[in-house]
Amino acid sequence: MNIRRRFKERPEVYTGSLNDILFILLLFFLIVSTLANPNVIKVNNPKGQKDTKVKQNIVVSIDKDQHIYVGQNMVADYNQLDTILMAAVNKLHATVDTPSVVINADTVSYYGQVFRIMQSAKKAGARVVANVK
Repeated sequence: MNIRRRFKERPEVYTGSLNDILFILLLFFLIVSTLANPNVIKVNNPKGQKDTKVKQNIVVSIDKDQHIYVGQNMVADYNQLDTILMAAVNKLHATVDTPSVVINADTVSYYGQVFRIMQSAKKAGARVVANVK
């Protein structure tokens, strides 16, 4: 008595729509990654009346706890801020004629620090822009 089946069915996975799904996922992640904001430090900027766009070469952020960040690196000692800004501006002088320093300051931050950063950037030979909403 032969109990085995004569025709063995092999399981198949239909992959016709797999290319479409992968293309849609790739497109989604490409769009989402281009919308990412390079300013990782969250600050509450003051309101402004004019909308001026500037290429952000060097971003200096001051958060509500009065911590200063150059790019994404926190400046531990305020006395080293001048040398850090000078080094960042000198590094960009090779590629850009007049680098710009964009200051992201929280509304509750001390503006004495903002003016100190402006003076340091001017001494280094950079253009200073205060970021407002």
